[in-house]
Amino acid sequence: MVAVKLKKEYVVKSYEADCHGFLRLPTLLNLLQDAATDSARELGFGYEKCMELGLTWFGSDYFLEIERLPELHEHFFIETWPAETKLWGAIRDFVVCDAQKNVIMRVSSQWVLIDLARKRPVVLSKYFPEHLVLAERCLPVSFTKIKEPDNFEREDEIKVRFDDIDLNNHVNNAVYPLWASECVEADFRMKHSPKEIEINFKKGAVYGDKVVILSTQSGPETYHSIRESDKTTELARCRIVWRDITSA
Repeated sequence: MVAVKLKKEYVVKSYEADCHGFLRLPTLLNLLQDAATDSARELGFGYEKCMELGLTWFGSDYFLEIERLPELHEHFFIETWPAETKLWGAIRDFVVCDAQKNVIMRVSSQWVLIDLARKRPVVLSKYFPEHLVLAERCLPVSFTKIKEPDNFEREDEIKVRFDDIDLNNHVNNAVYPLWASECVEADFRMKHSPKEIEINFKKGAVYGDKVVILSTQSGPETYHSIRESDKTTELARCRIVWRDITSA
């Protein structure tokens, strides 16, 4: 027996569009989580079932390959499925298509199953021995650690807001790439849109924390290390490749 794909339709509303008319980055990440949540629930290992067992899913890695972002009022579809089982969790993949069934985005993600009381990873098969997967990958990524640059050119500080935290009382995964993109010069941002995003998540920030983002840029790529205020404890690492949209 294998898992089945879940497919959901969305439309970009006015308050979900950025100044270019594209779907906002944090909204995109939230919609991916929305589709993943529904898929996991249908397959028997969703949020409610995990809560019964004192568990939660922690997204440890994301890799997004973006042909283009959906635009204002555009209808699009997110298709997702569990693609591979790991000792401590699973890999979940996504394909985003427009109304004409053209693929506009491919996303691969890695998730770890966490014991909430112990705050430690647990063996997936112990709690979900019948965890089903569809052995199909949309991207050939192995989720290696993003290489840290030799030096950083910029430092920004952000305080975690109440609205940044999620059901687990930690900063939602969609917030970290938003923080990273906010640390790119405005003039550059006005002329560019994300083409590729890679994120390694390590530790969750909580409400009231002061977070430091160390950034550097090399051509169309930006690198960001998101850390606790001591600058030594890393929360997440992000790499973004930007596409010039002025010549499109």
